[in-house]
Amino acid sequence: MPTVDSSRMANAIRALAMDGVEKAKSGHPGLPMGTADIATVLFTKFLKYDAADPHWPDRDRFILSAGHGSMLLYALLYLTGYKQMTLDQLKNFRQLDSKTPGHPENFITEGAETTTGPLGQGVATSVGFALAERLLAAEFGGEVVDHYTYVLCSDGDLMEGISHEAIALAGHLKLNKLIFLYDDNGITIDGPISLSDDVDQVARFKACGWDARRIDGHDQKAIAAAIRRAQKSDRPSLIACKTIIGFGAPTRAGTSKAHGEALGAEELAGTKKALDWEYGPFEVPDDVLNAWRSAGRKGKRHNKEWRARFAAQPDAQRDEFKRRVIDRKPSQNLNEAIRKLKDKLVAEPPTVATRKASEMTLEALVPAVPELLLGSADLTPSNNTRTKGLKEVEPGQYGGRYIHYGIRELGMAAAMNGIALHGGYAPAGGTFMCFADYARPAMRVSALAYIPTIYIMTHDSIGLGEDGPTHQPVEHLASLRAMPNMRVFRPADAVETAECWQLALERPKGPTVLALSRQNLTPVRKTADADNRCAQGAYELVAANGEAKVSIFASGSEVEIAVAAQQQLSQRGIAARVVSVPSLELLLEQPEDRRQAIIGKAPVKIAVEAAVRFGWDAVIGADGLFVGMNSFGHSAPAKDLYKHFGITAEAVVSAVEKRLG
Repeated sequence: MPTVDSSRMANAIRALAMDGVEKAKSGHPGLPMGTADIATVLFTKFLKYDAADPHWPDRDRFILSAGHGSMLLYALLYLTGYKQMTLDQLKNFRQLDSKTPGHPENFITEGAETTTGPLGQGVATSVGFALAERLLAAEFGGEVVDHYTYVLCSDGDLMEGISHEAIALAGHLKLNKLIFLYDDNGITIDGPISLSDDVDQVARFKACGWDARRIDGHDQKAIAAAIRRAQKSDRPSLIACKTIIGFGAPTRAGTSKAHGEALGAEELAGTKKALDWEYGPFEVPDDVLNAWRSAGRKGKRHNKEWRARFAAQPDAQRDEFKRRVIDRKPSQNLNEAIRKLKDKLVAEPPTVATRKASEMTLEALVPAVPELLLGSADLTPSNNTRTKGLKEVEPGQYGGRYIHYGIRELGMAAAMNGIALHGGYAPAGGTFMCFADYARPAMRVSALAYIPTIYIMTHDSIGLGEDGPTHQPVEHLASLRAMPNMRVFRPADAVETAECWQLALERPKGPTVLALSRQNLTPVRKTADADNRCAQGAYELVAANGEAKVSIFASGSEVEIAVAAQQQLSQRGIAARVVSVPSLELLLEQPEDRRQAIIGKAPVKIAVEAAVRFGWDAVIGADGLFVGMNSFGHSAPAKDLYKHFGITAEAVVSAVEKRLG
């Protein structure tokens, strides 16, 4: 690499970040200016990457958890030569259709490993990246998988509650190839961090089983020495880098004024003078740019050597790695496993809760789908997420496929995002559906960033019974269905559960929620269709005897109520049909002609669901009938609760007869 003063290389980052924010009149210059020395050392001396091949599987991962400082990442991508990141993209920072949005988005910018908007998400997602690396290394060997996960995090990341869940899990699992570079600048938006926080972060991380130490974040030799030490640790590492936010700014350095607004022409000029940077906006001198581009090419050798090692692997192992990590295609055994299971379930229909039906499905899927990685937030016996003989992932032991995430719903959800983004595994984790509220920020990232994470959410209604209203989800189905790109399935029996699992594992871009019952359900599917009937979101389960006067729509545990109501209406001479709706939003995504064919033309439409009505009007109309919840639940046996709240076949029949006059 050409000999260039590394402080000038760091100043190139600072200058581009200042110029980008100044042109946009929006953004956060302080963090890039303060952490430029850290980034320079990492990207020129340690990070294993190839700017010409952003998706090389064995690259080190760099996660900018402090996503507000996105110009740091964009400057680095430009300087090191990522093809997509041009100077024009830097000039279009935060503008419509640019590759430089306000916070890094993995689905927009090559080189952004994950979406990091809400503080703490990158910190927690990185645990999944690091865990996936260790799991893959255990499965495919260190010749093929051997890389680090580096995270640049801020005071805000570490104040967010999710950080505690994340660092505790990482410390417990001894994820030694996870290295945090903490921008310890002592400033938040409101002012000095002392306004709101006195935590000794080094002591905190040590208490969670990390190697942690403090350094001068502007001393590049100290930074390099700390990273070398961290690479040799048998634990995850925190390097608390004491920095000055807005480094070099004459009046704003070290103050909250440097955090989240453009410096202004006068302050910017003063900063460039202080940094001895005698260049115009977005101008980088040739010697500095060439030095950075040389750093971006340095990984070509590592990439080439890795490909040689990969080519030398046994054919079967190489093909499996390519399918799972590079091509990310579902297992060819998936369809056959589901077909056989459906045949068995129809031949011997089980009256079981759908959480149990999910366990039965997993028993068939675990041997057929080796990438399926299961776990639970300390509810394994209730979520039914662990199959017989499935080996656990343990601290320092990564040969298993079951993860005990602990009572950390949000940390689990974020870690699963990291696992899925890393590649090689299809993560699925369980909790109670009511605790979607705890996991929601990471679930939203899953949906926003097109991450194929699977959320197993049991105890999905008042049907869980005696635990009472705090644990009985009422509004959760509606709120999750309202989230763009989140696909929610609520299967009615074991056959539908198998089909919903198939659809979840086949989905390449976007998360899936499996909402499963605690109480046993009567089987409603009588045939093992070759096609997946849940794939359109809904289908006619029971046809009317003659021209339908009534269409009854239901999901999950209420489908059996709908079937019983249809039989009672038929006995009264009222022709009714039943439409099972395992996924309301998937139904609404269908082309209009298909959607209308499923909904039908019956003059009376009624929906039955042990949840609030919100969302169902798109199917039944504003004047449609609804049997469900309009309040929170109570503590009592499930059968008593359904009767108390009027979610019964008799209630459906009564509502229909009243409408028909």
